Amino acid sequence: MRNITWKAEYSITLIVIFAIFLMLVPTSLGSTVQAKFVTKWDDCFSKLSYAKDVISKHEQEDILKSFKRAKTPNEREDLVLELMKPYYRLNENKFPKPYKIKFMNKMEVPKNSPYYFKDIYYADNNIIVGLKDLSDDENKEPMFFMMFDMNGKIPPNIWGKDIFGARIFDDKVEAFGTNLTLQELQDDCSKTGTGVNCSYYYLIGGDFAD
Repeated sequence: MRNITWKAEYSITLIVIFAIFLMLVPTSLGSTVQAKFVTKWDDCFSKLSYAKDVISKHEQEDILKSFKRAKTPNEREDLVLELMKPYYRLNENKFPKPYKIKFMNKMEVPKNSPYYFKDIYYADNNIIVGLKDLSDDENKEPMFFMMFDMNGKIPPNIWGKDIFGARIFDDKVEAFGTNLTLQELQDDCSKTGTGVNCSYYYLIGGDFAD
């Protein structure tokens, strides 16, 4: 009788341990994947900052002079692609559609959103790079927005999960969310937020969203 009771208790213990394991594994795997995306984003942002610094220190180069003389968004975009090509090995052929992205709250990014990118390109390691020209705005505003999808067309294609981005100013580069408070970053980098500002939140060591 005692032996039967021991076996029953042992079996129950194993079942409980196995159930806990099943609950923890998806979270663990999700965190590992997210960590890889954030590591790749950190590398992309470092390259972007370095590229902007190098370009700013070589204002006499012909390509930069041409950029300042560019009149149309298409001319500026072509020159930006030329400037960024050595750092990301951008493919000049635009990425074929369809390609849809969502916010972290699962809402699809509308075409009139600042975070919708019409012009997207393949780069190293199947990363997708989006480029949006903003040069018609005032000088104090960003010249460009850039978007980076860390695993290309493969899902989830969600801001704050595998998609991050930055503002390109005349004299600096800022990840989306740089101007927000920690609480605002935490609120946006959650399942009820857009996830756009995770771009900065994760760079400063923020916790992954659930």
